[in-house]
Amino acid sequence: MPEHSRARLQAWVKEGRVTVNGAAVRASLGLRGGEVVEVEPAAPPPLRAVAEDLPVTVLYEDSDVIAVDKPAGMAVHAGAGTHSGTLVNALLHRYGKLAETGEALRPGIVHRLDKLTSGVLVVARTERAHRALARQFAGREVEKVYVALVRGELKEVRGEIRLPITRDPAHRTRMTARLGRGREAVSWWRRLLRYKGFTLVEVRIGTGRTHQIRAHFAAIGHPVAGDRLYGAAGHDSGRFFLHSRRIRFTSPATGEPVEITSAMPEELEGWLKELEAL
Repeated sequence: MPEHSRARLQAWVKEGRVTVNGAAVRASLGLRGGEVVEVEPAAPPPLRAVAEDLPVTVLYEDSDVIAVDKPAGMAVHAGAGTHSGTLVNALLHRYGKLAETGEALRPGIVHRLDKLTSGVLVVARTERAHRALARQFAGREVEKVYVALVRGELKEVRGEIRLPITRDPAHRTRMTARLGRGREAVSWWRRLLRYKGFTLVEVRIGTGRTHQIRAHFAAIGHPVAGDRLYGAAGHDSGRFFLHSRRIRFTSPATGEPVEITSAMPEELEGWLKELEAL
């Protein structure tokens, strides 16, 4: 099917639209010959992100940069299976234009938060800002601080998790830090509060790997609370307890440091009150 990209075909495999001998399979399956491969094509996503009138909370803005308070449940940009309702769609409606450096479906995006993670996210409005912020993230000059509730009662006051992260070969939708190989990743944490069966921690990440905090704490036996993908029980809130509390970077416009914080969402405050009552 040369008219379709490799990424499109891989997305269809993940979505179960490709079967071998009538069964959905993983992309890693090796074919031996004689199998019947059937493909159910899906409509292609829009070639460019489009504006949508969606609510968005802006924490900071200048001529080059926007910082928003992303709610849990909102994807940052379009991807496989998600073509609308994203943060990018909302920002395009509000501002009309974002930096076009990078892919057309994620204009202005220099870093991401998982769909069920809330908190501060920085977006570039101009090409200059996109390049400057990308350099800062690549050079690990941006300070990113999260708050997470993890399963189990951590005895130590603070610690470091320095474990490489790679795609989990058995579960392709998640990452793993248990194999001793992959991309370098480091997370520093300090204990804030302990509850019955849980610990609230502040986490600063020195790298920005996919699912880094989730994979790191799962690897040491303390998965993020509510994170079913990494082995924790679900929660009535429908999300896991991970919040981007603070980000600090250098303004591309002024060269001065900018620090932006996000308050804990109501559903997470309510979660902590539940634990306090135990």
